[in-house]
Amino acid sequence: MPGGTARADRVSATREAILTAAERLFAEHGVFAVSNRQISEAAGQGNNAAVNYHFGTKADLVRAIVRRHSDEIERIRARLVDESGDSTDTRDWVACLVRPSTEHLADLGPPTWFARFGAQVMTDPTLRETMAAESLTSPPLVRTLDGLNRCLPELPVEVRMERGDMARQLMVHLVAERERAIADGTPTPRASWHEAADGLIDAIVGLWHAPVVSRD
Repeated sequence: MPGGTARADRVSATREAILTAAERLFAEHGVFAVSNRQISEAAGQGNNAAVNYHFGTKADLVRAIVRRHSDEIERIRARLVDESGDSTDTRDWVACLVRPSTEHLADLGPPTWFARFGAQVMTDPTLRETMAAESLTSPPLVRTLDGLNRCLPELPVEVRMERGDMARQLMVHLVAERERAIADGTPTPRASWHEAADGLIDAIVGLWHAPVVSRD
C-alpha cells in the first residue's frame, strides 16, 4: 500500500536521523552527558519522546548505533580472515583486528564519529559489555582471535591478560584520537587511515612479542 510505504520510509528516515545525531553527540560529549531531548532536537524531531519511542533505553540506542556499523566492519574482517588462511604470522591476525575499523572509517569519509563514540562507550562498564556482546559473537572475529592465539608466544597468564588489555586500549583510543584530529583539522602522524593502521599494527605486534622481564 502506498500510504504504508510512505509511513515506513518516514519511520526509517527518523530512525536514521536519531542514530546519526546520537552517535555524534555521544562521540563529542559522552553517552551520559547527552539527554534524549538533546538527541531529538539535533535530529530535527519536535517530539522529545522520539528517542524513547524508536529505541527504548539508552543501552538499546547504543546497541543500535553499534549494529549500524558492525555488518560492514565484519564483512571487511571476513575478507581479511579469508586472505590470512592458516597464517602463522602474528601481523596477519593483528591486521584482522585493526583494519576492519580503519577501512570502514576511510570508506565513510569525514566527518565520522564512530571511533570516538566507541571510546566513550568503552569507559562505561555496562555499556562496554553491551558493545562487546555485539562483536564477540561474530564468526570472523572468533576466527581472528583463534588465529592470533595460535601465533602468540608462551606468556604467563597475567602478562597475556595485561597485554590483551593494552592492545584493546591502543585499538580503541588511537583510532579515536586520529578521528578527533581529523574533525578538528589538526595534523596527524600518518597521512591516511591505511597508514595509521600500519603503525598501529606494528605497535601491537611489538607489544605481544616484547620480552617479559622476570620479577624474581
